[in-house]
Amino acid sequence: MIEEGNAEISSLKEKIAGEITLADSPGSAMKKWREFFGISQVDLARRIKISASTISDYESNRRLSPGVGVIKRFIDKLFELDSENGGSVVQGLVKFSGEPRQKGESKVFYSIHDFSVPISGTDLNRIIDGKIVVNPGLLESVKVFGYTRMDSLKVILEMDPAEYPKLFGSTTERAFVFENVSSGRSPMVVIRVAPIKPKIVIIHNVTNLDKLAIKIAQVERIPVLTTKLPLEEVYNRLNKI
Repeated sequence: MIEEGNAEISSLKEKIAGEITLADSPGSAMKKWREFFGISQVDLARRIKISASTISDYESNRRLSPGVGVIKRFIDKLFELDSENGGSVVQGLVKFSGEPRQKGESKVFYSIHDFSVPISGTDLNRIIDGKIVVNPGLLESVKVFGYTRMDSLKVILEMDPAEYPKLFGSTTERAFVFENVSSGRSPMVVIRVAPIKPKIVIIHNVTNLDKLAIKIAQVERIPVLTTKLPLEEVYNRLNKI
């Protein structure tokens, strides 16, 4: 169990507070984090000592943005409730938080983006004009909180395996978007041997997905989408979520 006074915990709380405070829709950001922690409005309201309808009003933007005091109590209680439930969410945040590492003077070959609200796999596919090529029946039940964009070849050839967890940013509930892919085999092989997996894989501009890639996705139960939209348009759309 991670101690409450740990500097990493304080840093995480500050990061979440900053995201909520600076968000265009603070209420939506609060909802995202509450759902990420798996805490109901009722349980959180009971702990903060406000009504569940007040939390609902904040999250639906029917009430003015919460003040700093409310946000602090909101975050503190999320962490407390998680600790009482075993602390798995906070431990995962600590484990997977971190900034992308740059190789020498070369450009960073992956980047992480978190959504302001979580979305279903079905909505994600619609937004990118995608095609579901593996595990269509699983897509609706999957919810993602962001995506990681990566250059497939550079991640495979240049990335230190110890850096792999950093591809997830603050959560494993995310989509991996692979660029510069020929058949889809290499990215899926990496995912197969990795200890943690993304919830959805998006492969850009591939018409016929490799048979082994399809088999791996089926075994790992990961929906795979493809899209032929220009990359700039894909990220413009995703960054508006």
